[in-house]
Amino acid sequence: MSYFVTGATGFIGRFLVGNLLKRKGTIHVLVRKDSQKKFDALAKKMGWDPKRVVPVHGDMTAPRCGLTPAQIRGLSGKVKHFFHLAAIYDLTADAESQRKANVDGTQNALDLAAALGNGTPSSIVFHHTSSIAAAGLYPGIFREDMFDEAEGLDDPYLRTKHDSEGLVRKEKRVKWRIYRPGMVVGHSQTGEMDKIDGPYYFFTLLKKMREMLPPWMPMLGLEGGRINVVPVDFVADAMDHIAHKPKLDGHCFHLVDPEPMRVGEVLNTFARAGHAPEMTMRLDARMFAFIPGGVRGAIGSLPPVKRFVGMLLRDFKIPRGVLKFITYPTRFDNRETERALKGSGISVPRLETYAWRLWDYWERHLDPDLFIDRTLKGKVRNKVVVITGGSSGIGLASAQRAAEAGAITIIVARGEEELFKARDEMKARGGKVFAYTADLADMADCDRLVATILKEHGHVDILVNNAGRSIRRSIELSYDRFHDFERTMQLNYFGCLRLIMGFMPTMIQRRKGHIINISSIGVLANSPRFSAYVASKAALDAFSRCAQGELSGKGISFTTINMPLVRTPMIAPTKMYDSVPTLTPEEAADLVVKGIIEKPSRIATRLGIFSALLNAVAPKAYEVIMSTAFELFPDSAAAKGDKKALKEEQPSQEQIAFAALMRGVHW
Repeated sequence: MSYFVTGATGFIGRFLVGNLLKRKGTIHVLVRKDSQKKFDALAKKMGWDPKRVVPVHGDMTAPRCGLTPAQIRGLSGKVKHFFHLAAIYDLTADAESQRKANVDGTQNALDLAAALGNGTPSSIVFHHTSSIAAAGLYPGIFREDMFDEAEGLDDPYLRTKHDSEGLVRKEKRVKWRIYRPGMVVGHSQTGEMDKIDGPYYFFTLLKKMREMLPPWMPMLGLEGGRINVVPVDFVADAMDHIAHKPKLDGHCFHLVDPEPMRVGEVLNTFARAGHAPEMTMRLDARMFAFIPGGVRGAIGSLPPVKRFVGMLLRDFKIPRGVLKFITYPTRFDNRETERALKGSGISVPRLETYAWRLWDYWERHLDPDLFIDRTLKGKVRNKVVVITGGSSGIGLASAQRAAEAGAITIIVARGEEELFKARDEMKARGGKVFAYTADLADMADCDRLVATILKEHGHVDILVNNAGRSIRRSIELSYDRFHDFERTMQLNYFGCLRLIMGFMPTMIQRRKGHIINISSIGVLANSPRFSAYVASKAALDAFSRCAQGELSGKGISFTTINMPLVRTPMIAPTKMYDSVPTLTPEEAADLVVKGIIEKPSRIATRLGIFSALLNAVAPKAYEVIMSTAFELFPDSAAAKGDKKALKEEQPSQEQIAFAALMRGVHW
């Protein structure tokens, strides 16, 4: 007995061929000439016997699948089972390519099968792999003997799967059997899968939930219709068994789960597998059906709504077409399949028994984040990166990383000697580094710097506003020091803003640019004694949030880094910081690198986020904490202007313990 298989290198096809190899006979598989290497690699991986699995060069889109008369003569009368699996199984593919592959391809396969059977219907059986998609969006139970009753076939994928099955049903030249698998997922024993499809589209969302929230936190989610998930090994095993069982020609078989789970239950099953929080309260998406379709359509067409939904779908890697299946209305009766499989031991395993394998395989092999270039070199190589305050501390450490990654690194600082020394050291290590002196508290000097950089480099890809001034002094000691507030605003806000406004026109013109502002955890924690410093940083944060709304659609990204306490020359006057936990400049540079690579809107520590949340939820309780900290940490000798006491300042054990507990917060 010989077989002919189209789509043998596809996901279901490769496992079906493995099953056919357990039987006697040669397996002829259709392979395009330019896919021979792919076939050879897969055959080696799957351990196929090269003497029994024979490639036949052809093309599904050509008449009779592109086989020559000589090839057809050589196979005529030998093939007893023709398995047609080649198709596009992709909701995101365009309508024309789906029609060519699914409908025209099926007609070509039928013509080839008829030719191989020498026009004798009894000599060959055509096994067509259809899909439950052939039922469209039928509201109710769809039986295996139903076909013309299908509804809601507007989607190209649903339409082409329905129409291709219709061609097989009308065929008189060969005997046929039709298989309608449910939503095929990975292997139940290995988790193996070849692409992201079906429930996999929601794995990125679950992963982000896991990263943001503890697994025990209850979540609000959507409930929907029942989603029919089946593992690929069940589909391949069932097709192999039913294909070789006599007296089943002219029948259709639903290879589905007889007890399908609702969408919310499926997502929760994978949430448990991925250790993400579960959606304990689920709203049935069908409850929104009371809103007239015209109203829903009008709301969905509003530009802000479309843009917001589009942004979420892009971030979570969910195709828009998938949303219509959340309220999937169809159930599938599979009594023909159950009769055919009776006594075989082949059945659909419960999803919860193998969901962890699917998740593990996805996370190791298919997670889209695995294929993102997360190297700094991939983001900054040959790009112009401007870093202010680049002669020491965070700025210098960040500049060194950028230069090593191949960026055209521009460092800016006031002190010429220290700045040029840093430049020369990086250039000696092979970096493309340029240094410009500027007083960023002077608006005219900011303008001169912008003009010089644009003249000599043409544009700026990434601007890191790192230069800043910090003042730790209580308000009671600042009554006669209004200039503290003026000078922090001048450098930390106006200086940064002047550079942003100077470089922004060329960024908008080029429709790409990234602004990274080094802010402070104090903006989130509202640290006492830092009113001047925190206010200036908060102003820059607020500007960035406003600018994001205006400029994100023009290719401009803003990232605010609420940096915890870093051991730099800026904090040196406060000797107490010598005994409290701080980041090193290199650790701070890691956060800058993260900002460059990932382009998040904000980078903050968990403590910073928790502080802001606690202040929002329980402001009075947070006020008590801040007041306690204020009393615990007195003004430094430097803030008091007492130079004599500067060397005698030593932190107490209580101060050290509190600072360790609130790691990274400025006190």
